[in-house]
Amino acid sequence: MEKKCLKTKDNLWILFNGKEYVVGLTKAAQEELGEVTFANLPAVGKAFKAGEPLVEVEAEKAVQEYPAPLTGVISSVNEKITEDIAVLNHEDEMTAWLVSFKEVAPEDFEAL
Repeated sequence: MEKKCLKTKDNLWILFNGKEYVVGLTKAAQEELGEVTFANLPAVGKAFKAGEPLVEVEAEKAVQEYPAPLTGVISSVNEKITEDIAVLNHEDEMTAWLVSFKEVAPEDFEAL
């Protein structure tokens, strides 16, 4: 299966890599927030319904809560962010991913 990347109206990108749905902040979100100082990531194994609060990001310009773009279960979180929040400020948007989902209905992703 080929990789496919979609963007949401909430300035998140979602990449299906063949097995998981990886979610991150778009370049527009990074610019809108300014220097990110903290990100509250969910626990691996936690289930979300689309639209539920997923990640809270604190930055110099705003505190922004991002809703889950998909219904599914968190399969991993970007540990780099917990070790060094600057990853969200200085890395390429695809490197600065937040979480990944499993157990997602493919039609939910296609509907974005």
